[in-house]
Amino acid sequence: MDEIQQSTLYVVTQGAYLHREGEAVIIQIDNKVAARLPMHLIESVACFGRVIISPQLLEACAEALVPVNFLSEHGRLLARLDAPGGGVRLRRAQYRRADDLPWRLAFARAVVAGKVQNARGNLLRSARDLQDGGLAVDDLRRAAIILAENIEQLPRGGTLDEIRGIEGDAARIYFEHFARMTPDAAEGLVFRRRTRRPPLDPINALLSLFYSILTHDCVAAITAAGLDPGVGYFHEERAGRPSLALDLVEEFRAFLVDRFVITLINRRQVGPEDFIFRPGGAVELKETARKRLIGEYQQRKQDQRIHPYLQQEAPLGRFASLQARILARTIRGDIDHYVPVVFK
Repeated sequence: MDEIQQSTLYVVTQGAYLHREGEAVIIQIDNKVAARLPMHLIESVACFGRVIISPQLLEACAEALVPVNFLSEHGRLLARLDAPGGGVRLRRAQYRRADDLPWRLAFARAVVAGKVQNARGNLLRSARDLQDGGLAVDDLRRAAIILAENIEQLPRGGTLDEIRGIEGDAARIYFEHFARMTPDAAEGLVFRRRTRRPPLDPINALLSLFYSILTHDCVAAITAAGLDPGVGYFHEERAGRPSLALDLVEEFRAFLVDRFVITLINRRQVGPEDFIFRPGGAVELKETARKRLIGEYQQRKQDQRIHPYLQQEAPLGRFASLQARILARTIRGDIDHYVPVVFK
């Protein structure tokens, strides 16, 4: 069964057909109705691979301001149907900020500081969780100290490339210690280095899939806030790239995706039998495992947390929307500086 929780519909079954029937979305698999979902409960739709949507349903999504993203079977964003909220004044302000270098630098510093602080939190949490102590704990704590130094090195002036360089150094240190955060991994699930296109081991396949899902959620949040996901400040603009959504993704990577994957590995909720190992080295998650783990991820997004800046309780799955609204207020000038979410 394809999952709908946190008002997001993920459709991963190959050959599924979605259409509208009154005020409901119908999911058909092999010409049989697999699910009937009320339209008003769906905030966004993500279609993975060979999923067909009727023109009538696409029209209904556009009218209801429900964004639809089309991704490859394994999570690469291919196209999207935007459903913008807000007004033209906000987007004009967004575009003006893109030409304001001091503003972009301040935003980039905040994004990188939030990302690195959350990555540092993962290292320290894993160090606390390790039962036997020893060298692994010492290594994780030393890496956390280096990441704290990376944050201190972020320049007040400088260039975007300098900030990106510090972010890159922090990411390298973090992933060099990733395997120490998964000491209970099953044989064959040992992380060696970060590889993307294609992922070359099961853990990289998991990270890539759930980073793609996180990107979908951030595109939907940015669009719903009335912003253009294609015009970012930390990530450079490129045709087809949701640069502003990728800016928002950074602060959520470590806590939402990495911690989720670390937990899956350490609890042995996923094993080598859940993956396909292709000739040439590419590794893919099997469809049955993908559906099961997306369901687990959606459960994770229902966990309630206090938003550290807004001081209100919300499910983790709503935090991207909250941050997108904070970003919109920052762009308009209602808030002096963008405040990334840092999880304790």
